Amino acid sequence: MRNNLDPRRPLAALLVGAILFTAGFGQNIPRAKPESVGMSTERLGRLSKELDKYVRDGLLAGGVVMVARRSRVAFSHVFGDRDREARSPMLEDTIFRIASQSKLITSVGIMILQEEGKLLITDHVGKFIPEFNDTTVAIPNGSGGYEVVKAKRKITIRDLLTHTAGISYGTGPAKDKWEAAGITGFYTADRDEPIGETVRKMAALPMDAHPGEKYIYGYANEILGVVIEKASGMDLESFFSDRLYDPLGMTDTSFFLPPSKAGRFAVVYSAGTDGKISRAPDPGKIVGQGAYLLGPRRNFAGGAGILSTAGDYMRFLLMLANGGELSGKRILSRKSVELLSADHLRGIPFRDGQGFGFGVSVVKDLGARGTLGSVGEYGWGGAYHTAYWIDPKEQMVVVYMTQLIPAGTIDDVGKLRTLVYQSMID
Repeated sequence: MRNNLDPRRPLAALLVGAILFTAGFGQNIPRAKPESVGMSTERLGRLSKELDKYVRDGLLAGGVVMVARRSRVAFSHVFGDRDREARSPMLEDTIFRIASQSKLITSVGIMILQEEGKLLITDHVGKFIPEFNDTTVAIPNGSGGYEVVKAKRKITIRDLLTHTAGISYGTGPAKDKWEAAGITGFYTADRDEPIGETVRKMAALPMDAHPGEKYIYGYANEILGVVIEKASGMDLESFFSDRLYDPLGMTDTSFFLPPSKAGRFAVVYSAGTDGKISRAPDPGKIVGQGAYLLGPRRNFAGGAGILSTAGDYMRFLLMLANGGELSGKRILSRKSVELLSADHLRGIPFRDGQGFGFGVSVVKDLGARGTLGSVGEYGWGGAYHTAYWIDPKEQMVVVYMTQLIPAGTIDDVGKLRTLVYQSMID
């Protein structure tokens, strides 16, 4: 679906990309002509043209989008550059920082351990991380300050899975204490300590709300990652490799980048006030290229630290869309996937028409949400402007990878959703 006649793109590089794609993603997931799965090649061309236009207008450097329906990839479009300044083209096997798309991987890890009898999602977190047996909450006092009180109850694994544990990214009433501890923001790749040490420090800080009372987005999955380490007896990278990456053939997914793959790593860009992009600092912090290649390589952050490709993440999502199994490898039972993708907020305010499951938003009322899709659809995205969703009703999976932080007011994800659904012809 891509015009490869750009004279900047050496033929050898294109051939290498094609070989890599065939040897990895292409061999393991069947492809189909759009019409054979109820989609229109002509109408999907509208999406290709729109994404290409973002590149021409200087609003995106490039990216990869894949759409699967009925377990087969019907559309794949690679556009723009992996590195605009080096004039290095985007390829199907480009590696991206997926940030909060890591959360679903970690949630699946927890469900795997529940199925193995190693934990229950009703367990108190303190069973695995004793420092969480006694936590506190910062309550605003109405005059700009706060009081620290004992939490009403212990935090459970389910609280963490649903972001109702009361834990933010250090932005709550006691943000001064979180800042003093050096724990703020999703980015932890530069921390020269294991994630378990980081999480133990969190336990001593005042949380933003009592467990189970509010949806507060933050470090929940970093804590879940440590629960996985304790329950499995493995570090998080090894656990994911053993239970997920190896069985599913996710050969390019990891917390840090192997040096041999440095030439496939996408560059991060930032949108200016006019929407035009510029290269983010190197390494930078939250806004930057990050320490994923040359950093300490010690902090395995299950909430926002994983790197992956569009093909690898598609395989992971297809496993969920298929009820926990892919290519003869069963990762989860169908019932665990159903629980993961159900709304667990029980009336706690979130977004119009949506609830929240285990690391994913869940569509409950299509009209209230007001965008194309289906009731029961679930998905999420990442801070570097990646996105994905699974639509069980339409048997559809969509993966979108690019690298843009901050993203400004760009409307590409909205266009992506609209142009994917308008391409359906059955």
